[in-house]
Amino acid sequence: LVWFRAIKQWHGVLAAQREYVIFGKPNYFNAAYNFSHPEITLWEHLQKSDEIGHFQPMYRTSERMKNAFLDSKALQTAVRNTLKLLENKIEETLPQTIIDQKKLVSKAKALHNIHMPSSQSELEEAQHRLKFEELFYIQFQLVYQKVYQRQTVRSFAFTTIGDLFNSFYNTYLPFELTDAQKRVVKEIRNSMRTEQQMNRLLQGDVGSGKTVVALLGMLIALDNGFQACLMAPTEILAQQHAQALKGLLQQLPITVELLTGSTKTKARRQILEQTANGKINILIGTHALIEPTVQFLNLGLAVIDEQHRFGVEQRAKLWKKNERPPHILVMTATPIPRTLAMTIYGDLDQSIIDELPKGRKPIRTVHQTDEDRIKIFGFMRQQIALGRQIYVVYPLIEESEKLDFKFLTDGFESISRAFPLPDYQVSILHGRMHATDKAYEMERFVSGITNIMVATTVIEVGVNVPNASVMVVESAERFGLSQLHQLRGRVGRGSDQSYCVLMTNKKLSADARKRMQTMVQTNDGFEIAQVDMQLRGAGDIAGKQQSGMLNLKIADLNTDADILTQARQAAIQLFEENDTQSIHFLLNQMKQKQQANQINWSKIS
Repeated sequence: LVWFRAIKQWHGVLAAQREYVIFGKPNYFNAAYNFSHPEITLWEHLQKSDEIGHFQPMYRTSERMKNAFLDSKALQTAVRNTLKLLENKIEETLPQTIIDQKKLVSKAKALHNIHMPSSQSELEEAQHRLKFEELFYIQFQLVYQKVYQRQTVRSFAFTTIGDLFNSFYNTYLPFELTDAQKRVVKEIRNSMRTEQQMNRLLQGDVGSGKTVVALLGMLIALDNGFQACLMAPTEILAQQHAQALKGLLQQLPITVELLTGSTKTKARRQILEQTANGKINILIGTHALIEPTVQFLNLGLAVIDEQHRFGVEQRAKLWKKNERPPHILVMTATPIPRTLAMTIYGDLDQSIIDELPKGRKPIRTVHQTDEDRIKIFGFMRQQIALGRQIYVVYPLIEESEKLDFKFLTDGFESISRAFPLPDYQVSILHGRMHATDKAYEMERFVSGITNIMVATTVIEVGVNVPNASVMVVESAERFGLSQLHQLRGRVGRGSDQSYCVLMTNKKLSADARKRMQTMVQTNDGFEIAQVDMQLRGAGDIAGKQQSGMLNLKIADLNTDADILTQARQAAIQLFEENDTQSIHFLLNQMKQKQQANQINWSKIS
């Protein structure tokens, strides 16, 4: 037994010729096993206690706690004493109907056996009960919110499918919709038929055609005499949407306008006036759309693209643009694992476009190191000779002293040297550039003047250049999986074979290597999202907006998908069967918990 500090506390405590039970992690050093700083209990004391025959819980403790003698053993004693004090006082927190239906152990038994089970089966029963309860309350809250909203919030009934929708669908749609797109259009159409407000999440992998589906939803609103809007997180993406929709609708009597932070004063005044009097049918913009000065005559449908980039409060401001709130369609090109979607978007109806347009070839992804750079430059020249264009993306604009990896300005210079004028045209694009400069550089690339676009992640979403066939990501180990997948989605939009090259250092962490392997092995965004959640955890993927909801104590969205599904089904069943007694019991439990969390403990002396 080895101590590196606080050894004096054991002088006079350990005695020869007595039996002790030693608990700790065995180490092997100098051809002998040892325990460093073990927990020690006299065997005769252990025999007298009720610990014999029970599993021994192990509690995580900090260094400061250990220094104050609050190790796992001390916490074990404190928990055991607390449970004795609470005997017959632990109230049930789930309705009896749910307990009987799901064959759950009682709350009191679960709390006892999670700490001091007599067997593996007792421990598993306790874990299952507590995981179910934790996930059930999240699902009950979401389902209640959804039911309450449907019963109380009134929007507009779009009963007409008129000339605009039919003309566009039958005459001007430039390609045939996939079966998945047709299915989702039908789901949106059915949701907007009644006065119940549609709140729908539209998921689709990069390039799956969400924008056209959203446009068909907007045309339904227009056919019923209403306006529509589309809010995007960046000016570049808003501009892309405006250009795309104007191009698609140029043969129809529909006015589409763009409103962003850089819209000139005179044009802004005119757009605001025509939005308010109804002359503008579809308004596309950034956060500028939620400013108080933007007033619609009759907003019927609000589409929010890349919804995870907007806060809940920002999205809610679109509700207030009418006396009655518009129908809401939120879109994301960052696929969300099923368990996470059920948890943070469980109050929304969900549609998934799980099919890419016909003729698209899977993007070939390769992982290369800095040693392969000359070979990659040669490949880039071959692609340019074939008439293709290339993105090169860097994580930073300028050099960082703390982080030793490639940065944009240095990269732009080295690529300009490797691909010199007049044979090649190289552009640069990043977030600090003025809006007009960004638009100019983007236009040069879209029109085919520029061969190579050196950029930061400002081109991560929405930029659509079918002729771009190669995406080179520098310092790819510095990007998350969802970002890498988004960047890769900027190519592969035409009929030509496209490529994604992930450039990294030779030395990679285990997580970084796993990310590179995942990107090379699959193009499936939902599979990538699942791996991302396993690596990062659900909270990091969901972001700050839903961090409270995902502060799980025992359940894990990676491993407890079955329990989550059971919990959601049980919550839905309560409302379907109108089990008012159980619903009121649960609402009362939530109210008590909320009040307990609001107590100002600092005032209690």
